[in-house]
Amino acid sequence: MAVSRQTDSFNEMKPLRKKSVEFLIRSSHQLRASPIVKYSALSLFADRFLPSLTTLIKTRNKIRSWLLRSMEESNLQLFSLISIWISSKIHDSRALSVKCLKSLGDEFIKDQHFTIRDFVEAEVVFLQVLNFEIGISNVAFIFLEEFFIQFKGVAKVGGLVSFEACMDMMDLLYEKEETSLLFSAPCSLAASILVASYVVTVPKQQWEFPVLPWVKFVTSYKEEDIGEKVKDILTHVFEPHS
Repeated sequence: MAVSRQTDSFNEMKPLRKKSVEFLIRSSHQLRASPIVKYSALSLFADRFLPSLTTLIKTRNKIRSWLLRSMEESNLQLFSLISIWISSKIHDSRALSVKCLKSLGDEFIKDQHFTIRDFVEAEVVFLQVLNFEIGISNVAFIFLEEFFIQFKGVAKVGGLVSFEACMDMMDLLYEKEETSLLFSAPCSLAASILVASYVVTVPKQQWEFPVLPWVKFVTSYKEEDIGEKVKDILTHVFEPHS
């Protein structure tokens, strides 16, 4: 019976992943979090916490907390807010307060009322799931920002590339588990997102800059590999989304 319950919890997590990631993105906007806080939170939550949680469920998790007994949507929403809180503590000179996060939770988490004590416990559980490893220097957004600044410095058309479009693409890629796997190679993904944004936002008649050779020069990645990744990104961006 215990194995059956663990399997059920694992299966229940799959459809909840997209909802919880979308909730994190919306919450970041509601809280007016900076992009680095938002994308570091996404890295902590989607790239690391959820996969680690899945592993814990498969191996009968040893972290004793009522927050992990069943993977309800409300619990994952709480943990997504915790990822924003931790990210804010890392990046902001004045971190978001737990009262601010609780207020947002009270408004938007419908199935469960979480107390401040619950938020504090959830932070400890979140860190335990990550084995207290919260280094976030290897985040795609950091590479993207660096590439974007470099590109604007060497190409006249750099001013036409939309950084907002780059971030929109990152958000969409996090929605599905299969495309979120691209974030496991953050540097090449960042370079590919920049090229994809170039293709989408720069008028075709102004495509004079050799963007793929430039990416190869600054990253040492093969042009064909970046090109394939760009195709994958654009396919996902322009496919219908439910």
